[in-house]
Amino acid sequence: MSAYDDAGRPEPVEIRLLSEEKALRISFADGADFLLGAELLRVESPSAEVQGHGPNTKVVVPGKRHVAITGVEPVGHYAVRLRFDDGHDSGLFSWEYLYNLGAGKERIWQDYLDALAARGLSR
Repeated sequence: MSAYDDAGRPEPVEIRLLSEEKALRISFADGADFLLGAELLRVESPSAEVQGHGPNTKVVVPGKRHVAITGVEPVGHYAVRLRFDDGHDSGLFSWEYLYNLGAGKERIWQDYLDALAARGLSR
């Protein structure tokens, strides 16, 4: 088994919803293993609602400190749809997106915290 699919994208070997921790654990065939909190996944959703509809239109989403993931639904062989307890469920989290989110988690989280602070918003 290759660590990557035919298009060179990372292949997950396990995805587990950890309800008590409000997190998603995803392990990849190359050995990478990421624990991604529900808040991070919600505020970085790949949906147009969060990412916007064009360059530089990303929305800073406040008030999601206590959000939880209520469901994980496979979408083909390339992504999952996450359902959050605030009703958000429109983002398709591709394997590549989840991998990149996990690999850059600290920087992405700090950028989010900085964006909240710059706008006077809270988690």
